[in-house]
Amino acid sequence: MAPATRLALLIGWIGYALMPWYLVEGMSLTSLGWLSEYPFGKAGSALALSFSGQTPWLLPVGVALGLATAFIASQDRPLVARALIWAGLVGIVLFFAQGFAITLKDQGIPWLAALVGAAGAAQPGVGGGAFLTLLGLLLLLCHGLAYRGICRGDLFTTSAIGVVILLIGLFIFFPVSIILKSALVDQNGALAPSAFIARFLDSSIWGLGCVTSNTNCGVAWNTLILAVLCGVITTVLGLACALLILRTGMPGKRIMRALTVLPIITPPFVIGLALILLFGRAGAVSTLLYEWFAIPRSRWLYGLPGVLLAQVLAFAPIAFLVLIGVVQGISPSLEEASQTLGARRWQTFRTVTWPLLKPGIANAFLLGFVESMADFGNPLVLGGNYEVLATKIFFAVVGASYNQGQAAVLAVILLAFTLGAFWVQQRWLGDKSYTTVTGKGDAGLPTPLPRRITWLSATLILPWVALTVVIYAVIVVGGFVRNMGRDFTPTLEHYRTGFAIDFSNGIFFEGSAWSSFFTTVKVAAISAPLTAGIGLLTAYLLTRQRFRGRGMLEFATMLSFAIPGTVLGVAYILAFNVPPVEITGTGLILVIAFVFRNMPVGVRSGIAGLSQIDKSLDEASTTLRARSFTTLWRVVLPLLKPALVSALVYSFVRSMTAVSAVIFLVSAEYNLATAYIVGRVEAGEFGLAIAYSSVLIVFMTFGIGVIQLTVGERKLGRRTRIATIAAPAPAPAVG
Repeated sequence: MAPATRLALLIGWIGYALMPWYLVEGMSLTSLGWLSEYPFGKAGSALALSFSGQTPWLLPVGVALGLATAFIASQDRPLVARALIWAGLVGIVLFFAQGFAITLKDQGIPWLAALVGAAGAAQPGVGGGAFLTLLGLLLLLCHGLAYRGICRGDLFTTSAIGVVILLIGLFIFFPVSIILKSALVDQNGALAPSAFIARFLDSSIWGLGCVTSNTNCGVAWNTLILAVLCGVITTVLGLACALLILRTGMPGKRIMRALTVLPIITPPFVIGLALILLFGRAGAVSTLLYEWFAIPRSRWLYGLPGVLLAQVLAFAPIAFLVLIGVVQGISPSLEEASQTLGARRWQTFRTVTWPLLKPGIANAFLLGFVESMADFGNPLVLGGNYEVLATKIFFAVVGASYNQGQAAVLAVILLAFTLGAFWVQQRWLGDKSYTTVTGKGDAGLPTPLPRRITWLSATLILPWVALTVVIYAVIVVGGFVRNMGRDFTPTLEHYRTGFAIDFSNGIFFEGSAWSSFFTTVKVAAISAPLTAGIGLLTAYLLTRQRFRGRGMLEFATMLSFAIPGTVLGVAYILAFNVPPVEITGTGLILVIAFVFRNMPVGVRSGIAGLSQIDKSLDEASTTLRARSFTTLWRVVLPLLKPALVSALVYSFVRSMTAVSAVIFLVSAEYNLATAYIVGRVEAGEFGLAIAYSSVLIVFMTFGIGVIQLTVGERKLGRRTRIATIAAPAPAPAVG
């Protein structure tokens, strides 16, 4: 058998026979405190605990590993394949059966616990040993399928598909199913479909009062209108910015590119606060308009216009990050061929460039649409009477009238809207090919934009850039004045309160914000590469491999984006607060929440980038006997650098700035910067909140620069400037 299969078996045995099976509170592998409870105590291995009689229900899992060990040395390949499949499948089933059946006292699944010989028993959550054992069993199952010819017998492909399916099932489907099942039960926990129908058809959700009378429309219509507008506007702005930066010679492109990324590295509530300070009833612009032009103060900002403005400022950079790689990937030779055939710039743009932009446009719109639906921070600050699904779910979960069933029904509606957008995107793209990056040389030059497109793009972008500059001027100034909007006395008190350092006896970080800052940086540094890696690997599997359930896997990757962050956080609490996965209150749950909350951006960016790369490059690598992992690492990944940068940047900054998904997951030991900022906003300490936000913006700008410098840019072998062709010299006179 292949060395990789033997390694998978070794991983399983290390987890089962050597590593601590359970995750014991207060113990960590780095502190070595678990050694006092090893191997027969709380930190014992599954093998030791099973044979000592403490946990006999773990013994069948070891039997499954033993079955694989007994057959792995056989020369009969079909026999080994069957043995690995059965050993892996039975072992995984037994693993989850005992894990979910035996949890806390009088909980779990009593009849199944009795079946495995653990009636009335209890056990803590699984730890490192259990994880390695599960990984080993999964790899054995996948290798067995590969030996049967699945995925052309490629071990890496089958293993990658198995690992991605397991992670998505455990950290997306499982917690979401826990929260959604409450939609079908009543207050007593009994199955009640009638209660679901009554909640679903409530007039506050589907009412059309804004059309038939002067009342508000239902929250579902409000959300849909806001999301469609946000998706369209953010996509248009992102495309216009990408075209101007890559296809024109306009000055100040570096500054504009930096300004377009600023909103995405801004902590929550800050853009909303800046808009209030500018355009609120007592805002600077409102006051100026009233004093100079006698324009009455109004509350136009609080409602659909204000929420839409804040979301466009916050989410347009996402569209830009997706589209800039797509615009860069369009082959100039196709546009040159069009012009060689006599087409004008506008005709070339309409018939060649625009159709090739469709994958990026579709993915950018989908991300903007879903982000708008899942956002609750901006509607919470600026929504006023304009309710959306995310805020309604938030108050149903954490408000005085706690109604978990109503929150679940609203989440189902939100999911249906997202699936509808996904279906429309697929219908628009169809089965057409958008390949533009091939293995052939391409020294063509990008065709300059038509003049009308250039002027239209500049007209759209300049107000956006100008407003961004003003907003960040407010943010910068707000941290250095005593009270923004009232008392503009210069002060450093806000920064001293949060980030004071005492050098009198060494270096002591005495500011109140340091603890949350260091924790946030550590969590973001761990989660960002994991998010990008899993996202791009999933995109590669979805676009380059053919297997059953591929469409379901693609849908599952968008599921965490479809559910509001608040609901996802509550789902994680309900799912991971008790065994078998008991990680609430740890730093691990924060990393997992960030990884699977932000993974869809990596997936969509990867799909958009891979749709432009010719599959013949993969086939050429395979023909030269390269393994699929080698092909992915040395051929595909270098061409996916724009998508990799997008995924790394987005996941890094979202890990630094997200609040809704983790507001319920932070603890005293693992507090995050966003939770600290929200606390300061609630306490009315806006200066400290803005000062902290400014520090985060500076730090994230530095982090983005490091990411771009580390990853670099892909090299496509194209010219970057037009060579001047000298006119032929006149022929010398004869005679």
